[in-house]
Amino acid sequence: MNTNGIKPNRWLESVNCAIEGVLWAARTQRHMRYHFLAAVAVLLLALFLRVTALDFVLLAFAVTLVLFAELINTALEVVVDLISPQYHPLARRAKDVAAGSVLVASIGAAVIGYLALARYVFPGAGEEPGGALPPGEPAVVSVLAVILLVVVLKARLGYGTPLHGGMPSGHAAVAFAIATAIILSGTGPILSILAAAMAAMVSHSRLLLEIHNLKEVLVGAALGAGITAVIYLLFA
Repeated sequence: MNTNGIKPNRWLESVNCAIEGVLWAARTQRHMRYHFLAAVAVLLLALFLRVTALDFVLLAFAVTLVLFAELINTALEVVVDLISPQYHPLARRAKDVAAGSVLVASIGAAVIGYLALARYVFPGAGEEPGGALPPGEPAVVSVLAVILLVVVLKARLGYGTPLHGGMPSGHAAVAFAIATAIILSGTGPILSILAAAMAAMVSHSRLLLEIHNLKEVLVGAALGAGITAVIYLLFA
């Protein structure tokens, strides 16, 4: 819509309005500017590494996905503020869900970027498209699977918050997923012991801060270690 509040009739006017919307979002939203700078950095890195056409398409898709999600999030925030200028719980929920879409898109873009660029950084990952998977891929899948299961369980059980309390402990689950991945990757006994100790300290901190009880921490630790072990046994 143009500055007069009239819907544009011509295609060129619609394009101009869309460009103005993107520029307004970049000018007023700090995170939008960060996403644009990150997109430029990723594309320049792709050119520097001389990635294949397929990998470049994947990176371009990941970049577009994040920018699209951020634009939708910004538009929804503006509409919510227009409809509900005063605080309302549902308005907050709408904004939180919209921000969650950006978070999900960003995580997906990070995974795509890792899979697309890993073989250029790690030569052992394979030089041809469709070759060996990059190193650490089972660990990435394990951590993502554990995070998704923690979200589902917390949503289903309905108490606590995503980062404070609830069943199971997400921090313990992720910490033991990472520790189990390090142990099963064959990095040696010293690193394995250090990884297990770090996971135990992270879990213990949730008890000291009285954010979780012992049962929630133990369930989280078992979930993280168990899911990671199954994935490594089946696919690593």
